[in-house]
Amino acid sequence: MTFVDTLKELENIELYLFTVLLVFTVWFIRNTIKYYKGEKRNVKHLHRFAKEGEVEAQHHLAKRYHKGDMVKKSTQRAAFWYQKASFSGDDDAKEYLDTMLKKKNANQG
Repeated sequence: MTFVDTLKELENIELYLFTVLLVFTVWFIRNTIKYYKGEKRNVKHLHRFAKEGEVEAQHHLAKRYHKGDMVKKSTQRAAFWYQKASFSGDDDAKEYLDTMLKKKNANQG
């Protein structure tokens, strides 16, 4: 018996397909919500650690603000956290901050 013959014998294939689609949709929505809650929790922890002076958290938080990743995009907040990380000795943050300042000066000039 082939697969096509088996499909022909199924009486309510639409019902089976609908059920599979419904289960997949519920699973997808549930995992999406779980992912976003986890990311929001990560941002909350980044804020806490960054305020406590952890350089890596400051840098990652600045990147999130720079890109608008799970936070509202803000170049001012990104520059603030890059500056904090730079003052704490993060050379990459200093480079990002310098690049941001050069772009700002080029746009004004």
